[in-house]
Amino acid sequence: MTKGIEGKVVLITGGSSGIGAETARLLAERGAKVAIAARRKDRLDEVVADIAANGGTARSYALDVTDKSAVQSVVAAIIADFGRLDVLINNAGLMPIRPMAEVNTDEWDQMIDVNLKGTLYGIAAALPGFLDQGSGHIINLSSVAGIKVFAPGGTVYSGTKFAVSAISEGLRHEVGEKVRVTSIEPGAVESDLKFTTSGTAAETVLDFYKQAIPTASVARAIAFAVEQPDDVDINAIVIRPTAQEF
Repeated sequence: MTKGIEGKVVLITGGSSGIGAETARLLAERGAKVAIAARRKDRLDEVVADIAANGGTARSYALDVTDKSAVQSVVAAIIADFGRLDVLINNAGLMPIRPMAEVNTDEWDQMIDVNLKGTLYGIAAALPGFLDQGSGHIINLSSVAGIKVFAPGGTVYSGTKFAVSAISEGLRHEVGEKVRVTSIEPGAVESDLKFTTSGTAAETVLDFYKQAIPTASVARAIAFAVEQPDDVDINAIVIRPTAQEF
């Protein structure tokens, strides 16, 4: 199904690898015009080249989502380059797993800045334009850890993802007549995210991720939300490996 995707301009943060890159490839294959943004411009350009080689349309934008003014600038650049923006996918995220007793406040700050503030900055940059044009779709990547606290070790990460889920639902209540809002809540997915854990929990996380599903599974879930007709809003999708208990 491409009718609800074809021609839409989609911004994906964290688009240089993992879920972001796979979603960019799938949506471009289905006719979307894709803008991917992340800090690693060289990796972004590789994804853009792949999409172009398959006949799709994509552009890359260097972006640190913790920089509020940079997020605003990238959204403005995309609108200048493509003429509009239809879908924002807040995908950038970090997941350093560590018991709170180790008190690594630097990691706490990073997760709050990327997972929570980065999502809010994306919303702040895109929402006014969506309201002005009377349409738009904001898709936020939460987690199953935003439904049930992932502890020990993932308490602060869960805190950021619970917040993303709550913000998504609250935003839907506020702007749902004009702007669709979707929270995607994946379980273990094969991506670089598991490598953001270091220290005592690293081996446990890598073992947990042996059951991970491919990024393509989440990309298809995102495409399902995007392709719905304008009067249908997919509010939340939980997607996890069949073997995953948590």
